Order: sequence, then C-alpha cells, then structure tokens
Amino acid sequence: MKAALLNDINVIEVKEVMKPSVGNGDILVEMKACGLCGTDLEKLQGQYTAAKPVLGHEAAGIVVETGSDVNQFVLGDRVFPHHHTPCNNCKVCKKGNETMCPHYRASNLDPSGFSEYFRVPAWNIKQGGVLQLPEKVSFEEASFIEPIACCIRGLSRSKVSSDDTVLVIGAGPVGLTHLQLLKQIGSNILISDINKKRLNIAKAQGASKIYNIREVDIPTRVKEDTDGLGVDVALIATGNPKGIIQALKAVRKGGTVCLFGVPVVGSILNYDFSDIFNSETSIISSYGATETETKKSLEMIETHKVNPTSLITDRFTLEEFREAISKATKGEGMKTIITP
Repeated sequence: MKAALLNDINVIEVKEVMKPSVGNGDILVEMKACGLCGTDLEKLQGQYTAAKPVLGHEAAGIVVETGSDVNQFVLGDRVFPHHHTPCNNCKVCKKGNETMCPHYRASNLDPSGFSEYFRVPAWNIKQGGVLQLPEKVSFEEASFIEPIACCIRGLSRSKVSSDDTVLVIGAGPVGLTHLQLLKQIGSNILISDINKKRLNIAKAQGASKIYNIREVDIPTRVKEDTDGLGVDVALIATGNPKGIIQALKAVRKGGTVCLFGVPVVGSILNYDFSDIFNSETSIISSYGATETETKKSLEMIETHKVNPTSLITDRFTLEEFREAISKATKGEGMKTIITP
C-alpha cells in the first residue's frame, strides 16, 4: 500500500509499505479522505511541540478488517477514527483535562492517516474513539470531525456566549471553522489575517469586521470598533507568537485570551505581564478534543449547522502529496483534502 511518511525534518516519502497487522481489538480502515492540517506542516518543519510527529489525523474511511474481540464494527462500516483518546479515569481526566491525560497522546493511527490503509489501535476503539458515520455524511465532511471538535472545545473552554464580541486572529481553515461555530452561538465576530482572499471569505461567511494585519494596527482598530473597551474573547487561530501579543492588547479588561494555534518550538513573548495582572486578563489554552466534542461535531455536520466543505479549495491524491504540501505551505488555498 502507499503511505506518506515523515522520515526527518522536511523529508517526506510517499512509498510502498506493508499493510499494518491487525491485532486483538484493532481495526484496519481504508482511507477515503484525510484533511491536511497546519500541524502536519509544523511537524514537517520540525516546529511542532505537542506530540510525536505522525502525519494525518483528520481521516475517515471504511472498515476492511477487524481483529478478534471487535464486535462494535463490521466490514464495510463507514467510520471516523479519533487518533488520540484519554482514559477518562485518571485524576487529570476527572478534573476535565482529558486531553492532558498521559494516555491521550500515546496512541495514534498506524502508520499514518495519509496512507491507503491504517490501523486503529484497540485502545482507541475501547475508549469510544471511533464513530460510525451516517450515510448522508460524506467522507470529506467526516474528515472535518476532528478539527471542528477541537474548535468546539476551544470555545467551550473560553466560555464564549451570545453577547460576546470575539476576535479571531487568523482566517485560515481553523479560524473560519471557529467563525462558523461562533455564528451558531450568536457572538459578534471580528477576524484578522494577512491574506485578503481569506478575509473576504470570512466577511462572506458572517464576520462583522475584517482586519488586514499588513494595513492596520489590530489592537488599535479593535479598540476603536468596541467603544474603546476591547473584545470579550480573543482567540488565536495561528501559531505565530505575534498573534498572542495582538490578542493580549486587543482584549478588554477582565477578558479572555485563548491560545488555540500551536506555537512553534522556541516561542518566547516579550510582554509586560504586569498588564495582564492589572487587567485581570484570563489566558487559557486549548489542545485537542475528546469524544464529547467529536460526537457534537458529527451531529453539527449531519444537521448542517456547519458547512465544512465550503472551506475545501484543493484535493490531491497520495501520489500528489508533495505537491499538496508545497501549495499548503505557500498559503495559496484554504483546506486541502488528500484521497487515495
């Protein structure tokens, strides 16, 4: 089978490898669609800080083999497999920090979500990490379950409400996913980016204000547009540390800054933290998602409360994976989907 594997920093091989062996409790899935995420690009560049560099975690496909002791799924089932799942039993999980569970990052898709076939470990299945897809949810739509779930968790942790004004820093696929969810909540949405095309999409999808970072000082303009107060919540949907500074300066006193985008390795802020103390600014981070959020994500896709396929601009096959990486790195499109 073909698989796209990360062998070293900036070294990707699309090559023929053996299908993974299916053990007790495992399933083998034939990949039908897998989203290319910004974290995949960070892993490729050696800048990802959160977990081991396995590519492809936004995958959906068909069950083609089951190990012994698997009775939840049969051959032909259409599924979304979550690549990380917590134990739900340790103190960290019981305190509501499931994505910080020691087990959460220990399992993954084998060998990669970007492969013709991949093994889903028994642990993920046992923990409820594999969802069966309704027939009316396409594989492309299902490839958005994980990123939408992550955004749902981020907004929940930020305690966003309908009367909030929210600044989303970054109008890429993640930023626009947040925008769609914020529309469901009823919040007033401001969004910033350096890409005019992405900003125009954000405006068309419901942002009340768009800001080009190259043309205006974001905190100054945001304060002007919020009667001098600043936003209730500033959500950073980029890994660029400059976005964190902009968020801290654009949020109101007593407001919340959510670190959602993964900062690159070695990110250091030059910021006077006395301002944070004197303003009672809350800083929270949000990493990953649990099955609570993946189930909610699937429900929102199925009922058309979000429209993830509106973000797809590019489709590539595994054979074209390097081309897909090149285009995504240049920021020429929005969301890229990889198929066999």
